[in-house]
Amino acid sequence: MNLKIFYFPSCPYCVKAKRAIEELKEENPEYQGIEIEWIDEQKNPALADQYDYYYVPTIFYGHEKLYEASPAHSYPDIKNNIERAFEFIKA
Repeated sequence: MNLKIFYFPSCPYCVKAKRAIEELKEENPEYQGIEIEWIDEQKNPALADQYDYYYVPTIFYGHEKLYEASPAHSYPDIKNNIERAFEFIKA
């Protein structure tokens, strides 16, 4: 179970996503086995260009987009969407 998350280090939504992932893994031991590959879009533009998204953080499972953040998303929105992504790949 491997998720790819495209992010920018200075992105406040990406910081919230990292915090949400830590919390979710602490709250739900079944999420511990989910591996996450964090891909800095600025350092890996060629890889990022192979995926269809606009905002970061964006989560992919293979090439299937499971979540793309929006500037309108609050921390609970981000956490809930990440949990949905976790549940999707757990199924």
